[in-house]
Amino acid sequence: MFAIEDAKVTQAPGGWLPITVHEADPSSGIGSLRVMSLGFLLPGRGDAVVWRGPKKTAMVRQFLSDVFWDELDYLLIDTPPGTSDEHISLAETLLQKARPDQVAGAVVVTTPQGVATADVRKELNFCAKTGIRILGVVENMCGFVCPNCSECTNIFGSGGGEVMANDFNVKFLGRIPIDQQFIVLVETGKRPQYPKGTMVNGQDISTAAQETTGEEDKRDTAQLVQKYKDCSLAPIFKAITADVISAVEQLGAR
Repeated sequence: MFAIEDAKVTQAPGGWLPITVHEADPSSGIGSLRVMSLGFLLPGRGDAVVWRGPKKTAMVRQFLSDVFWDELDYLLIDTPPGTSDEHISLAETLLQKARPDQVAGAVVVTTPQGVATADVRKELNFCAKTGIRILGVVENMCGFVCPNCSECTNIFGSGGGEVMANDFNVKFLGRIPIDQQFIVLVETGKRPQYPKGTMVNGQDISTAAQETTGEEDKRDTAQLVQKYKDCSLAPIFKAITADVISAVEQLGAR
């Protein structure tokens, strides 16, 4: 997603240096972003990782303890769906090694349909049993805005995540629509543009029509994080992020 799949991890005395996506830009209020993934350690992008549970567990712990993250505002851990060995190992390691005020909690993501929320309910129960706070629930893929007619269609339904959040008495953080322009941004680097009348979550996100050539798109050398500000998802995630940070501050975690 960050167009850094060809990057290689650097070995330093006693550990690894994470891959830098971009450095901080104080003038625009953007902090630095660094990432770590098993994909950086594989010979080829399409190579499969055929590991049993204990080896996965060891790698999860190594990413937490042997990567030189330096000073962090936030460490975000993107986990696969379900409640597998990775989740158990992650929960145990964080709760054993980190200070109590360092583990802020989990943001649980679901899609609206019932078959998805049925599985995600298990993850909410998992968090409760392992003592991990639930900061809130996000309902993803809720609505698709047609790039031609601007009509929003709930192709996977709507409201399932909010109902689940209410059932567990946790905060519902918001709904995320499917944005084709975000996919184009990630895959080609082209800045998002929206036709007149495009509405997302009741807000008009239309942008001024601009005809650009392929060469002009290539010359747009702005970083992904800068182009993302023109994406319809940016204001939605800004509000969700504010709610998450507020929840963390209320819990006294950092």
